[in-house]
Amino acid sequence: MNAEAAASLAGVKDADRKHVFHSWSAQELIDPLAVAGAAGSYFWDYEGKRYLDFSSALVYTNIGYQHPKVAAAIAEQAGKLCTVAPGFAVDVRSEAARLIAERTPGDLDKIFFTNAGAEAVENAVRMARLHTGRPKVLSAYRSYHGATSTAINLTGDARRFGNDTATAGVVRFWGPYLYRSPFHATTEAEECARALTHLEDTIVFEGPQSIAAIILETVGGAPGVLVPPAGYLAGVRELCDRFGIVFVLDEVMVGFGRTGTWFAADNWEVTPDLICFAKGVTSGYVPLGGVAISAAIAETFARRPYPGGLTYSGHVLACAAAVATINVMEEEGVVAQSARTGAELLGPGLRALAERHPSVGEVRGLGTFWALELVRNRETREPLVPYNAAGADNAPMAEFAAACKKGGLWPLVAGNRLHVAPACTITPQDVAKGLEILDGALTVADAHVV
Repeated sequence: MNAEAAASLAGVKDADRKHVFHSWSAQELIDPLAVAGAAGSYFWDYEGKRYLDFSSALVYTNIGYQHPKVAAAIAEQAGKLCTVAPGFAVDVRSEAARLIAERTPGDLDKIFFTNAGAEAVENAVRMARLHTGRPKVLSAYRSYHGATSTAINLTGDARRFGNDTATAGVVRFWGPYLYRSPFHATTEAEECARALTHLEDTIVFEGPQSIAAIILETVGGAPGVLVPPAGYLAGVRELCDRFGIVFVLDEVMVGFGRTGTWFAADNWEVTPDLICFAKGVTSGYVPLGGVAISAAIAETFARRPYPGGLTYSGHVLACAAAVATINVMEEEGVVAQSARTGAELLGPGLRALAERHPSVGEVRGLGTFWALELVRNRETREPLVPYNAAGADNAPMAEFAAACKKGGLWPLVAGNRLHVAPACTITPQDVAKGLEILDGALTVADAHVV
């Protein structure tokens, strides 16, 4: 590393440690990597070490880093109009809404823009409560919906614990998860049927007349890429229709090509009443989120003011990024590429790793969205680390992640799982390279198998 790079690195690290307050962290116990640049499926540090990013940042650089057409569109918009209040009609905002609405399932043709996914969830829940006049929302235990007030109370994973005020009107239920079935199921069909019976029982005993919405991640992201069994989402749709409940799908992580379709719901041909989106809509280049709204719910607010809004709703730079990102995805066939990568490369490659490594309990996923569940024992399915592990208890996963990074792969680990979510545009050569690094790193996890 030359003197100029060393000085830059020192300055970045010093300012970060003095002034940046990092999320989800004990501030004095972390040492963030200083990133100097990124392109495509890679980023690199000031020493020039390149990392193949198997996390897509936080599962949002769907078209990779620094796509020139999107960067140029943002710059062009900045030169034309940097910002304008959300109450005006603006060409780029209208175009972003049109392009999104064209790709949503069914009649979800109205778009309410937010700045991020958590705000999308907040507003979807508000719309559902106002539309139905009911207070309660049902969400799954294994879920993540964001870190703002309502969203974190809706969240089912351990990140809720430090924020849970028990005031969000949330009732939780168990979703399907055959590998660790809460219903003692042995097949996908059993898991689906029993999960739906459990959900119906929950609705009945909570009082359908008090339930505004059921919110689900179409494919559970943070909980470990939990792909619903065939028939489950259609069954939830039927329950919502029967009891007059708004069906909300959280597609913040899985929308815009991640699962090999524009929206993950398309894999099961299910149309919800509201879809929450963010992340991939701009590939994360400028923050943008939103709610796609059905005709029935939009009609509720045709003559009744919607009591919500955001200063930067539909920010023009973000909308320019969305327009360019969607056009790039269309022109370059990114959605179909994501589907092929999953079916032909990631799926077979990860299953081959599972055959060689006893620490891999299950492989699951689709498109460019996969997870390896790591275990101490395949027979008992004991997780490699306990639920919500920290410190020494989390050492096996920390060692595994360190081995990935040493090999030049940046992993996304959560609990006892490795999430494999590279850019939807990743090349076959980089998939092969990433799998090779994982092959070596999994030997570290294998050492903890009993």
